[in-house]
Amino acid sequence: MKAVIFDMDGVIIDSEPIHTITKMQTFKHYGIPFAEKDCEKYMGQTTKSLFAALIEQHNRDISVSEMVALKYKLYLDILDNNKSIQPIEGILDLLRYLKQEAIPTAIGSSSGREIIDAVVKKFQLKSYFQSIISGADLPKSKPDPAVYLLTAERLGVSPTDCIVIEDTSSGVQAAKAAGMYCIAHQNKNSGCQDLRQADIIVPSIKSIDLSLYLRN
Repeated sequence: MKAVIFDMDGVIIDSEPIHTITKMQTFKHYGIPFAEKDCEKYMGQTTKSLFAALIEQHNRDISVSEMVALKYKLYLDILDNNKSIQPIEGILDLLRYLKQEAIPTAIGSSSGREIIDAVVKKFQLKSYFQSIISGADLPKSKPDPAVYLLTAERLGVSPTDCIVIEDTSSGVQAAKAAGMYCIAHQNKNSGCQDLRQADIIVPSIKSIDLSLYLRN
């Protein structure tokens, strides 16, 4: 192992429920029918790709960028005002360990850069990451491997030397398509995700022992 790449939502912070709430609020605002249960299917993908798909499906003349902007505002309002939102148990210990061992780390997330930066700032995580990549800036969303391939490139590491920690089916597919080793976090708040393509599935972030990979 030469580098570790973290998804953010459901891995660093337990934010999938916030994304679900703010997506539903946005759809309601624009009068687009969307069931909460359908959010599971789109977890791990960019907000832009979800909104574009639903606008096309319902043949609506709505600006995707306007919908994304509203969703981001709603999300940031919750992030700023809800003190119960904290890093997932075990993630800070994992990041401290990697920093101590001088293992390059990065975030490769489907969230928008504005969202990622807000989370990193709120929890003072910047010093742990050598690179932060938002899949929202790329033409294709997870399960396409683009975000992970770009992250590896920015770290200067071969994809086959990277470990990805994910929590969604689309994220696991993206990591494996990039040729990376994937640890899947079985997060109950991420819904019923098919994680079987992962190399290993763990019940919690705190149960991950990266020293096993450092020795190999």
